[in-house]
Amino acid sequence: MSTYLDYFELNQEPFSNAPVSRFYYNSAQHSQALTRLMHSVSYMKGLSILIGDIGAGKTTLARRMLDSLPESEYEAALLVIIHSGITANWLLRRIALQLGVENPAQEKLALLSQLYQRLLQIYESGKKAVVLIDEAQMLETRELMEEFRGLLNLEVPERKLISFVFFGLPEIEKNLKLDPPLAQRVSLRYKLEPFTSESTEAYIKHRLRLASCPRMPFTNEALVAVHQRSGGTPRVINSICDNALFEAFLAREQTITDKLIHRIADNLGLQGSTLPEGQQRPAAAVGASSRAGGTSKIDLAEIDRYLEGLGKL
Repeated sequence: MSTYLDYFELNQEPFSNAPVSRFYYNSAQHSQALTRLMHSVSYMKGLSILIGDIGAGKTTLARRMLDSLPESEYEAALLVIIHSGITANWLLRRIALQLGVENPAQEKLALLSQLYQRLLQIYESGKKAVVLIDEAQMLETRELMEEFRGLLNLEVPERKLISFVFFGLPEIEKNLKLDPPLAQRVSLRYKLEPFTSESTEAYIKHRLRLASCPRMPFTNEALVAVHQRSGGTPRVINSICDNALFEAFLAREQTITDKLIHRIADNLGLQGSTLPEGQQRPAAAVGASSRAGGTSKIDLAEIDRYLEGLGKL
């Protein structure tokens, strides 16, 4: 059965929204963000934050940063927060596991002692402990913020024993204010802005090239329309372009025009902004909390199993 990949002679989907490292587009601002974040963890400056709206490429950048930290120099881990109802003890245990603590204790003081000893081992081995936190806007309680502040207080005379990088929506900054002393410890803040028209065009061409597309199927007017209707948001650009390739395949058209782009954007409910009209930001990836009627009960063991599954991808 023929597919749009066959029709356009592509060796894989060029506009999948899965975080495929091969398709990473090193835009000027992504390059600047990564350079600054790498500098921050290289000098163990403590807490850095990378913020951006939905679909701006934060998760892709987090994975890129993790891949960029040499194993010979860093004990690094990426932790994805998938529920706003996690507890401080669960968070500490996950960080401990990520950094190599075997059988983390249930009791907090014993757990902190284990973590401190592990951080000393990492330091004495000549490495640096770095934990990247994706979807950090889910950290919504003062208790959680206080735990991060406590971990950042773990030091040796020369430097801190652990650095954190938060990746998430702008709500991160509001959450940090729940614990003002932690907010004061932010050593670096960088915001990802939407792509410009030029960056959008370069991004589309980059992904098509990596998928071995033999020719450019989008007209210049179509590229402009993609930028207008996506608001320069990478995730939305992917959705529009993927739909455009499929619709062109169904119509047996070799060229994608601006008319097709606008029709697809209308069908997706896009109004030229970073979010479709009426769409709300998700509260959580699994089992969102209800602020009006209290917090829904969650199964932290289920979240553990889910995160372990992510690690096998």
